[in-house]
Amino acid sequence: MDVLKAIHTRHSVGQVKLDRVPRELIEQLLAAAVQAPNHYKVRPWRFVVLTGAGREKLGEAMAQSTKANKPDATDEDVQKDRVKPLRAPVVIAVAVDKPALTKAKEIENVCATAAAIQNMLLAAHALGLAAMWRTGPSATDPAIKHFFGWEADQQLIGFVYVGYPVEIAAPHERPSFEDRTTWLE
Repeated sequence: MDVLKAIHTRHSVGQVKLDRVPRELIEQLLAAAVQAPNHYKVRPWRFVVLTGAGREKLGEAMAQSTKANKPDATDEDVQKDRVKPLRAPVVIAVAVDKPALTKAKEIENVCATAAAIQNMLLAAHALGLAAMWRTGPSATDPAIKHFFGWEADQQLIGFVYVGYPVEIAAPHERPSFEDRTTWLE
Protein backbone atom coordinates (compact mmCIF):
# COMPACT_ATOMS: atom_id res chain seq x y z
CA MET A 1 0.00 0.00 0.00
CA ASP A 2 1.27 3.45 -0.91
CA VAL A 3 2.23 5.43 2.21
CA LEU A 4 0.01 8.42 1.37
CA LYS A 5 -2.95 6.14 0.79
CA ALA A 6 -2.24 4.42 4.12
CA ILE A 7 -2.09 7.77 5.93
CA HIS A 8 -5.35 8.97 4.41
CA THR A 9 -7.29 5.71 4.81
CA ARG A 10 -6.08 4.45 8.21
CA HIS A 11 -8.51 4.85 11.08
CA SER A 12 -8.89 3.41 14.54
CA VAL A 13 -10.92 0.23 14.71
CA GLY A 14 -12.31 -0.72 18.11
CA GLN A 15 -13.97 -3.99 17.18
CA VAL A 16 -11.81 -6.81 15.93
CA LYS A 17 -12.11 -10.55 15.51
CA LEU A 18 -10.45 -12.59 18.22
CA ASP A 19 -8.63 -14.73 15.63
CA ARG A 20 -4.95 -15.29 16.38
CA VAL A 21 -2.57 -12.87 14.68
CA PRO A 22 0.63 -14.64 13.54
CA ARG A 23 3.77 -13.64 15.38
CA GLU A 24 5.39 -12.73 12.05
CA LEU A 25 2.80 -9.99 11.49
CA ILE A 26 3.27 -8.64 15.02
CA GLU A 27 7.01 -8.58 14.43
CA GLN A 28 6.43 -6.60 11.22
CA LEU A 29 4.51 -4.00 13.26
CA LEU A 30 7.36 -3.76 15.77
CA ALA A 31 9.94 -3.55 12.97
CA ALA A 32 7.98 -0.66 11.45
CA ALA A 33 7.68 1.03 14.84
CA VAL A 34 11.42 1.18 15.43
CA GLN A 35 11.98 3.00 12.13
CA ALA A 36 10.69 6.17 13.82
CA PRO A 37 13.09 9.09 14.07
CA ASN A 38 14.64 9.66 17.47
CA HIS A 39 17.16 12.18 18.75
CA TYR A 40 20.67 10.89 19.39
CA LYS A 41 19.62 7.39 18.29
CA VAL A 42 18.57 6.52 21.85
CA ARG A 43 15.67 4.25 20.77
CA PRO A 44 13.49 5.35 23.72
CA TRP A 45 10.59 2.97 23.13
CA ARG A 46 9.74 -0.14 25.14
CA PHE A 47 7.18 -2.69 23.97
CA VAL A 48 5.43 -5.50 25.79
CA VAL A 49 3.37 -7.75 23.51
CA LEU A 50 0.48 -9.49 25.23
CA THR A 51 -1.36 -12.41 23.64
CA GLY A 52 -3.30 -15.34 25.07
CA ALA A 53 -3.07 -15.58 28.87
CA GLY A 54 -0.84 -12.49 28.96
CA ARG A 55 -3.93 -10.38 28.22
CA GLU A 56 -5.78 -12.06 31.10
CA LYS A 57 -2.90 -11.26 33.47
CA LEU A 58 -3.02 -7.62 32.39
CA GLY A 59 -6.79 -7.64 32.87
CA GLU A 60 -6.38 -8.91 36.41
CA ALA A 61 -3.79 -6.19 37.11
CA MET A 62 -6.22 -3.59 35.75
CA ALA A 63 -9.04 -4.99 37.91
CA GLN A 64 -6.86 -4.86 41.04
CA SER A 65 -5.83 -1.32 40.13
CA THR A 66 -9.47 -0.28 39.87
CA LYS A 67 -10.18 -1.77 43.29
CA ALA A 68 -7.19 0.02 44.81
CA ASN A 69 -7.73 3.41 43.18
CA LYS A 70 -11.53 3.67 43.18
CA PRO A 71 -12.90 2.73 46.61
CA ASP A 72 -16.43 3.24 45.32
CA ALA A 73 -15.90 0.97 42.28
CA THR A 74 -18.68 -1.52 41.74
CA ASP A 75 -18.12 -5.16 40.82
CA GLU A 76 -19.26 -4.15 37.34
CA ASP A 77 -16.54 -1.45 37.15
CA VAL A 78 -13.90 -3.96 38.20
CA GLN A 79 -15.10 -6.56 35.70
CA LYS A 80 -15.19 -3.98 32.92
CA ASP A 81 -11.50 -3.23 33.49
CA ARG A 82 -10.67 -6.94 33.82
CA VAL A 83 -11.92 -7.66 30.30
CA LYS A 84 -10.48 -4.60 28.54
CA PRO A 85 -7.35 -6.41 27.31
CA LEU A 86 -9.54 -9.19 25.91
CA ARG A 87 -11.04 -6.88 23.28
CA ALA A 88 -8.31 -7.86 20.82
CA PRO A 89 -6.05 -10.89 20.36
CA VAL A 90 -2.94 -8.69 20.65
CA VAL A 91 -2.25 -5.78 22.99
CA ILE A 92 1.05 -3.97 22.73
CA ALA A 93 1.90 -1.77 25.71
CA VAL A 94 4.26 1.04 24.78
CA ALA A 95 6.41 3.01 27.21
CA VAL A 96 9.13 5.62 26.93
CA ASP A 97 12.59 5.50 28.45
CA LYS A 98 13.60 8.48 30.52
CA PRO A 99 16.53 10.34 28.94
CA ALA A 100 19.86 8.78 29.83
CA LEU A 101 21.84 11.48 28.01
CA THR A 102 21.95 14.93 29.56
CA LYS A 103 21.51 16.53 26.14
CA ALA A 104 18.33 14.51 25.44
CA LYS A 105 14.96 15.83 26.52
CA GLU A 106 12.03 13.77 27.77
CA ILE A 107 9.64 15.37 25.25
CA GLU A 108 11.91 14.19 22.43
CA ASN A 109 11.67 10.61 23.69
CA VAL A 110 7.90 10.85 24.07
CA CYS A 111 7.53 12.25 20.56
CA ALA A 112 9.79 9.59 19.07
CA THR A 113 7.77 6.88 20.79
CA ALA A 114 4.50 8.41 19.59
CA ALA A 115 5.96 8.34 16.06
CA ALA A 116 6.80 4.67 16.61
CA ILE A 117 3.17 3.99 17.50
CA GLN A 118 1.99 5.83 14.39
CA ASN A 119 4.34 3.68 12.29
CA MET A 120 2.84 0.61 13.97
CA LEU A 121 -0.71 1.78 13.21
CA LEU A 122 0.13 2.47 9.56
CA ALA A 123 1.87 -0.89 9.20
CA ALA A 124 -1.14 -2.67 10.70
CA HIS A 125 -3.41 -0.95 8.19
CA ALA A 126 -1.11 -1.83 5.29
CA LEU A 127 -1.09 -5.48 6.42
CA GLY A 128 -4.89 -5.70 6.56
CA LEU A 129 -5.04 -5.55 10.35
CA ALA A 130 -7.14 -3.26 12.49
CA ALA A 131 -5.52 -1.32 15.32
CA MET A 132 -6.43 1.23 17.94
CA TRP A 133 -4.23 3.30 20.27
CA ARG A 134 -5.83 3.50 23.72
CA THR A 135 -4.79 5.09 27.01
CA GLY A 136 -7.03 5.62 30.04
CA PRO A 137 -6.27 5.48 33.78
CA SER A 138 -4.20 2.32 33.43
CA ALA A 139 -1.62 4.21 31.38
CA THR A 140 -0.75 6.44 34.34
CA ASP A 141 -1.09 3.88 37.12
CA PRO A 142 2.22 2.98 38.82
CA ALA A 143 0.87 -0.52 39.58
CA ILE A 144 0.27 -1.19 35.88
CA LYS A 145 3.72 0.15 35.02
CA HIS A 146 5.15 -2.18 37.69
CA PHE A 147 3.23 -5.09 36.09
CA PHE A 148 5.27 -4.46 32.93
CA GLY A 149 8.54 -4.03 34.84
CA TRP A 150 8.66 -0.29 34.23
CA GLU A 151 9.39 2.51 36.69
CA ALA A 152 6.51 4.42 38.30
CA ASP A 153 7.69 7.70 36.75
CA GLN A 154 8.20 6.17 33.30
CA GLN A 155 5.69 7.27 30.65
CA LEU A 156 3.35 4.53 29.44
CA ILE A 157 1.91 6.29 26.43
CA GLY A 158 -0.52 3.71 25.27
CA PHE A 159 -1.88 0.31 24.54
CA VAL A 160 -2.15 -0.66 20.88
CA TYR A 161 -4.95 -3.17 20.35
CA VAL A 162 -4.45 -5.25 17.20
CA GLY A 163 -6.58 -7.82 15.38
CA TYR A 164 -8.38 -8.52 12.15
CA PRO A 165 -11.23 -6.12 11.41
CA VAL A 166 -14.78 -7.37 11.91
CA GLU A 167 -15.71 -5.39 8.83
CA ILE A 168 -13.90 -3.08 6.46
CA ALA A 169 -15.33 0.36 7.08
CA ALA A 170 -14.92 3.23 4.69
CA PRO A 171 -12.54 5.85 6.02
CA HIS A 172 -14.24 8.91 7.38
CA GLU A 173 -13.39 12.38 6.23
CA ARG A 174 -11.05 14.24 8.56
CA PRO A 175 -10.74 18.00 8.90
CA SER A 176 -8.28 19.72 6.60
CA PHE A 177 -5.04 21.37 7.63
CA GLU A 178 -6.04 24.85 6.43
CA ASP A 179 -7.48 26.20 9.69
CA ARG A 180 -4.41 24.98 11.62
CA THR A 181 -1.72 26.30 9.26
CA THR A 182 -0.01 29.66 8.85
CA TRP A 183 2.25 30.31 5.90
CA LEU A 184 5.16 32.72 6.24
CA GLU A 185 6.77 33.58 2.92
